[in-house]
Amino acid sequence: MSGVLDFVAEVPLVDHHCHGVVTGELARDEFEAMLTEADAVSPLGTSLFESLIGLAVRERCAPVLDLPKHAPAEDYLARRAELGADEANRRLLRATGTTDFLLDGGFRPDSLTGTGEFAQLAGSRAHDVVRLEQVAEDVVRAGTTASRFAADFGAELAKRAEHAVGVKSIAAYRVGLALEGDRPDPVEVSDAAGRWLARVGAGLPVRLADEVLHRHLVWSGIDLGLPVQFHVGYGDSDVDLHRCDPLLLTGFLRATRETGVPILLLHNYPFHRGAAYLAQVFEHVFVDTGLITHNAGFRAPAILAETLELVPFGKLLFSTDAFGLAELYHLGTTLFRQGLSDFLESALAADAMSEVDAQRLTRLVGHENARRVYRLETR
Repeated sequence: MSGVLDFVAEVPLVDHHCHGVVTGELARDEFEAMLTEADAVSPLGTSLFESLIGLAVRERCAPVLDLPKHAPAEDYLARRAELGADEANRRLLRATGTTDFLLDGGFRPDSLTGTGEFAQLAGSRAHDVVRLEQVAEDVVRAGTTASRFAADFGAELAKRAEHAVGVKSIAAYRVGLALEGDRPDPVEVSDAAGRWLARVGAGLPVRLADEVLHRHLVWSGIDLGLPVQFHVGYGDSDVDLHRCDPLLLTGFLRATRETGVPILLLHNYPFHRGAAYLAQVFEHVFVDTGLITHNAGFRAPAILAETLELVPFGKLLFSTDAFGLAELYHLGTTLFRQGLSDFLESALAADAMSEVDAQRLTRLVGHENARRVYRLETR
């Protein structure tokens, strides 16, 4: 890999938060709709290939498909169609150097590969992360009652999490991150479930958006002893970004620190410096830069460097949050390696660390932290 330190280019990676890929063929508008969290096709805008992520696809993914760097978008998409989705997926996923993928299968599960199919495409291991809200919503669809909700949810979660490595909350999308720290008592949970069921009974969608219930879901995951992931910061137009600042979780983090269960803050941009602070001061908190890595294109190294200003090296994990397109795995990986290498080269040039230290940091962030937090070596 050009311009990247050898030990960074070669370090095996664990992608601790990602999703499956699409295996069908994609038209241009479908491909662009998956490039970012944005609503891609707009009569008022231009192509998403005219953005940093679009340029990055043409720069970094084109050679994997036997095209020159910066090949025009039309040529890239034509070559992708010529190879077929399966071959393009295999090439791009296997070029990442990733040994383990931790998949959140809770978003559009019918349109993406599950862990088994994904593992075959990638030639690597894949592990399940259970999305808490999906479990709760399925329990409601199955016909629970307010008084039975907590028990039914707990039983279903335990079943789905039996072979999972973690759970995930999307409270940020539904109620924001200003969660109270206390565990809700049974009466609070039953009352909140009753309000939710009444809304569903009135014809509203089965969509959980109740602070008490989101808190109950997370505490239920903690009770299982599984690492808990939180979506934080940057997302699609469904989030109110000002409610997604990880600093809003401070009270909740204080309340959960005695459990010893790891809390993983995902993505974090544009609040990545605040997230790094939380990882420094709370022993059970870990962070990544997630999906902003591929969205920021060649500017991704600056964001990673800002996160590394404060976060202890044992508290930073690698992830892509890639969804749908294998290109996003490849971009997230190569841009992460580029950013880490740039950071280390500047530190080495300043004599701020030794090469032994640099190699140690690379292993920690690349795979050792994730293996320790998710106990992957026992699986």
